[in-house]
Amino acid sequence: MTKHVLILGAGLVSQPIIDYLFKNTDFKLTVADLLKGNALKAINKHPRGTAAALDVNDTAHLGKLIGESDLVVSLLPYVLHGIVAQHCLAAGKHMVNASYVSDEMRTLDEAARAKGLLFLCEMGLDPGIDHMSAMQIIHDIRERGGKIIEFVSVCGGLPAPEANDNPFGYKFSWSPKGVLLAGKSSAQYIENGSIKKVSAEELFHSTTTMTIDGREFEAYPNRDSISYEDSYGFGHIELLLRGTLRYPGWHEYILAFEALNLLEDVDIEQGMTSYAEILADLNDFDPDHIRSQIAEKLGIAESSNTIQALEWLGLFDQGLFDCEDATAIDLLARIMSEKMAYAEGERDMIALQHRFRASFPDHDEKITSTLVDYGIPGGDSSMSRTVSLPLAIVSKLILQDQIDLSGVRIPVDPMIYEPVLAELKTLGIKFKEYVNRI
Repeated sequence: MTKHVLILGAGLVSQPIIDYLFKNTDFKLTVADLLKGNALKAINKHPRGTAAALDVNDTAHLGKLIGESDLVVSLLPYVLHGIVAQHCLAAGKHMVNASYVSDEMRTLDEAARAKGLLFLCEMGLDPGIDHMSAMQIIHDIRERGGKIIEFVSVCGGLPAPEANDNPFGYKFSWSPKGVLLAGKSSAQYIENGSIKKVSAEELFHSTTTMTIDGREFEAYPNRDSISYEDSYGFGHIELLLRGTLRYPGWHEYILAFEALNLLEDVDIEQGMTSYAEILADLNDFDPDHIRSQIAEKLGIAESSNTIQALEWLGLFDQGLFDCEDATAIDLLARIMSEKMAYAEGERDMIALQHRFRASFPDHDEKITSTLVDYGIPGGDSSMSRTVSLPLAIVSKLILQDQIDLSGVRIPVDPMIYEPVLAELKTLGIKFKEYVNRI
């Protein structure tokens, strides 16, 4: 009997999974989105495709769609995965997604195991490909009698060098607000064998310069690295850090946004007529002298890169615009999405690197594993491919009974990562590995 996959969400990263499953399986697909037009466009009149309009809060409709499927791929915001998972549990259906395992999802582990269901989370790029490629090396080191002393993993989705043409060194291939909110998160990691905590206020004072594939980046800690000490089976380790990559200078702009109260979820005063007026209201400035007062507050010269970047973004503009019912961070996200979008034909780039130090009985090794991937001009972005192709491949494997696992999991088992990484390699998503024996 032909298998049936339900894909929830037809957003920026959905197209590669839909195209892959149509091309490489005989599965039927139902693509459901809040806007049916998005789903219709995604399936592109394929004979095995069905489009549906879905509000996840419509419990009856969601339950019906899940009940008619064999596996559910949730590309919805992470806060909705728990709702979807509860329906999958009730209907006896497998589920995969690309989001971090939430506390709500963890509570479903025992029930999923009891029903023989696999709820596979963190199956995208970061988290996802990073887990699988790291575990492949980790298992190899252990099989050769080694012990991992240090592990650093960094990843970033950025404009390709030729498309890096704005002062911020960034363009949006996913939610602008999500990118900005990441700048408000605290982090913790292990350094010199001890836990190091970094508050949200300190996060962008904790950047490190890194050179990857001949290009310079800055990296900052990514939320909770410590939880992966158990997930990866490290035990005691001297250094464990997961981080985010950006082009140099990004931290200066985020610090400026923070200082100017632009990352706050506070309502914009009604009656504001320009970006400059809003910025002045948030900081008790004079709109007519906004540039000099911002420079003074930030303690930098008016000619600095940061001031020029804020001006390029349009924050000093006096022109009229509509800001009804906006908050400060929503307004900033809107401005950035308008000014920092990819132009037609531009490529994005994914840079992901693992750095290991491993101890063996007779030597140590430094191992570097690097993925640099580019979007296809006029086609899929690298972000969409690297997030959704792992989901596509693992969905195929699950429904072909090639993965015999249950419970709430992440892809650290060789039954998952070996075939997925092997197929990603055939699709051009592959790592370069260097070993330095010391």
